[in-house]
Amino acid sequence: MNRATPSAPLTVLRADSEQERAALDEAFVGVTINGKVRPDLYTLQATGVSTAPLVEAVRKFRSALTDEQRAASRFPLEGEEWRRWTNIDIGNYKRQGVGLNELTPAQQELGLDILRSGLSHQGYRKTEDIRQMEGYLARLTGEFELLGPDLYWFSFMGEPSETEPWGWQFDGHHLVINYFVVGDQVVMTPTFLGSEPNYIQDGEGAGTRTFAKEEALGVKLYKSLDQQQRAAATLYDRKEASYIQANAFRDNAVVPITGVRVSTFSSAQRAILNELLGEYVGNMAEGHARVKLAEVKQHLPDTWFAWVGDVAATGPFYYRIQSPVILIEFDHQRPIFLEGDLPTRAHVHTLVRTPNGNDYGKDLLGQHLAEHPH
Repeated sequence: MNRATPSAPLTVLRADSEQERAALDEAFVGVTINGKVRPDLYTLQATGVSTAPLVEAVRKFRSALTDEQRAASRFPLEGEEWRRWTNIDIGNYKRQGVGLNELTPAQQELGLDILRSGLSHQGYRKTEDIRQMEGYLARLTGEFELLGPDLYWFSFMGEPSETEPWGWQFDGHHLVINYFVVGDQVVMTPTFLGSEPNYIQDGEGAGTRTFAKEEALGVKLYKSLDQQQRAAATLYDRKEASYIQANAFRDNAVVPITGVRVSTFSSAQRAILNELLGEYVGNMAEGHARVKLAEVKQHLPDTWFAWVGDVAATGPFYYRIQSPVILIEFDHQRPIFLEGDLPTRAHVHTLVRTPNGNDYGKDLLGQHLAEHPH
């Protein structure tokens, strides 16, 4: 059994800090297995899935903003705002863009229409559950200035268009979506979803549970492995730290391949994996999710599954699904706002990346600019 290496601690704690500047000044490469980008994985193409509803939702929202709000939320297409996302709460990290807490109820609804247009029903429900959980956490802790369902910011890169590249970002504690569009192609990574706790016991939203399927399917897949597969998949049989490798400000994370290769899976194990992939990729609007899933399935023989946690899967755990075109990480964290010092199933972080240079759609953008110089 291999000993897993925990991720490096997050060093960018404040906006406009030396640490942030150093991270942003590092030329973007993307997540790789060895520091070198695997070429020719992504292609500009027509998907047949219209982005017109999303374009219209963004235009309606922006037209409803004041001049000041519109200016505050507009950024260059190739600017560094894309890479300034973080899970850190507002108390430490000042976000850019326009916040839901700055909007009228009518403006808020138009903003949420962007999420409804860009995400599937499943994906939008998850964002609502996370925001509701933030309100619950605020009630539990009394930290209403740091936490709450409206402490999320919209930023727009470029101008919404059905032909030209552009994108948007929704950024806040436990909920970050980067959404790049070119024509009718979409790249929705990095996407960070999490919650602490993962269940609302009483009050508004009582009974809401987050990440139940991501957790249960991860356990189901791990338990389906035979003895040899499980030995290969298990990096470390105790979960004592954070293991997410490609967190905020780690756009160039090197994540070596490890674990068990999907090519060794039985048809039953692959069925579980496909269901688990759907819980992550399926957060995109349905048509775009189908396109992405097809891309991911092309690379299933070169996909790996890794696990950190007790082999009985009774305690907190981490798992990773890694291929040339997708990186998924699920991690039980130690409490931050609630009591406790060790990882617990009540605090979840998940992350989805597009490795080999296409986070934020950068590979597709480069191809577009090469074909259509601006």
